[in-house]
Amino acid sequence: MENFSYCTPTRYIFGHDAESHAGEMSSQMLGEKVLIVYGKGSVVRSGLLDRVKHSLDNSSVGWVELGGIEPNPVDAPVYEGINICRDNHVTGILAVGGGSAIDTAKAIAAGVPYDGDFWDFWAGRATLEKALPVGVVLTIPAAGSEGSGNSVITRIDGMRKISLRTDKTLRPLFALMNPELTFTLPPYQTACGIADMMAHIMERYFSPTTGVEITDRVSEGVLTAIMEEAPKVMAQPDNYDARANIMWSGTLAHNGICGTGRKEDWVSHAMEHEISAVYGVTHGAGLAVVFPAWLTFMAARRPAKIAQFAHRVMQVAATGDDLADAVLGIDRLRVFFRSLGLPVTMKELGVGNPDIDLLVNKLHENKGETLGGYMTLSRKETTEIYRLMC
Repeated sequence: MENFSYCTPTRYIFGHDAESHAGEMSSQMLGEKVLIVYGKGSVVRSGLLDRVKHSLDNSSVGWVELGGIEPNPVDAPVYEGINICRDNHVTGILAVGGGSAIDTAKAIAAGVPYDGDFWDFWAGRATLEKALPVGVVLTIPAAGSEGSGNSVITRIDGMRKISLRTDKTLRPLFALMNPELTFTLPPYQTACGIADMMAHIMERYFSPTTGVEITDRVSEGVLTAIMEEAPKVMAQPDNYDARANIMWSGTLAHNGICGTGRKEDWVSHAMEHEISAVYGVTHGAGLAVVFPAWLTFMAARRPAKIAQFAHRVMQVAATGDDLADAVLGIDRLRVFFRSLGLPVTMKELGVGNPDIDLLVNKLHENKGETLGGYMTLSRKETTEIYRLMC
């Protein structure tokens, strides 16, 4: 196990009517005036946005708003939000929605106190040291952004989709999580969220670091629970306990606990970011295509940890042949994704003839000539993995 520093300052209020605490928590942690950041309209149609505003009003917290955040969030609304905050003397950001709204809120929070272009942080030209405080009312369990310091934004110029990772600066100070808000999510969106949270765990689980049995078991336990609860939420969308377990899993998958004490990978996310940036696919669906291909590539080279995953998570009986067991575990993972209605090939994703050269070039332009934690990869290897997705 490697040395680590672990900090999770987010306060979670979980359960029925959690959103009713928006005013109270904003008053305590976000200050006297907030920017509400939300998505395409479901929070309006459901009445959630009005309930949040009412809660803010009751706590004498002023507010302005920025709506219409798209999936795979881009930089234009970030600039708009920064200007709104500066013009209105906003003291904190309240995201109401899923990962796209939260990531946009974080980017705005980073940009307001900074004299330069917020993109400097994402491009690696500057180090983020301060930001406005952020709070969350979560409506989509998937990205885990409600409990992480990360934010993924696409720069429209060049279609560069980059994740900024911070240990503490962009972690929300609070997250209000009511599983009932997820009852009306479309099945495909639910399934994509499940794939996303599983990928967050696997990016950490597949590590070259040894001696991390506790962290392994935590990861395996959450993965197993997700796979047991997933069929329940697909069959019974209003099953409160199943929705609650999936919602909390999304947070545990990405708040850092599953990565403590070990080197992480994140190649699969980087490769998917290029796919969704170029082709506009849903991130979780893209991950359902990328991860089995990445695992197949790795199984032929470093099968031991993948065989462990097969034994402990995918219920493959150990035969003593790590490669064979790993391959069977990957097959079962594909079957699981398909059972949720997810794609596992590029064609099923709707990308029948991907421009692999373009994807590889963009990947290495953004991430360097070599990348990876489980195994170091160059252009030759990432090209092969993209081909395996086909």
